[in-house]
Amino acid sequence: MAVRAVRGAVQLERDEAGHMDEQVGALLTAVLERNSLAADDLISIWFTATPDLHSDFPAAAARKLGIVDVPLICAQELDVEGAMPRVVRILAHVESDRPRAEISHVYLGAAAALRKDIAQ
Repeated sequence: MAVRAVRGAVQLERDEAGHMDEQVGALLTAVLERNSLAADDLISIWFTATPDLHSDFPAAAARKLGIVDVPLICAQELDVEGAMPRVVRILAHVESDRPRAEISHVYLGAAAALRKDIAQ
């Protein structure tokens, strides 16, 4: 079993805890489904949020999905002028037999514009 990294992002419409839970939950669910992963395959997840998001920790959405025994950490994304606002990004480390080239990185909605080279 190899260790792989899976990227993803979602842009929120507004800075509200319930909306963040919904959107980050959808992102995590899509990452798991598109890569045929279960919660047991997760090693850890890094979350970043743009500086304009204050309503909640993105990792709280993972806990609400039942991901309770996986190390999670949140950090603030760099405050770069002109960057897309209200974005939560993830970097998940997983155990997978998939070759690196077959890992599906998930960028939902407008966040797909962030990484057109790997967004699927």
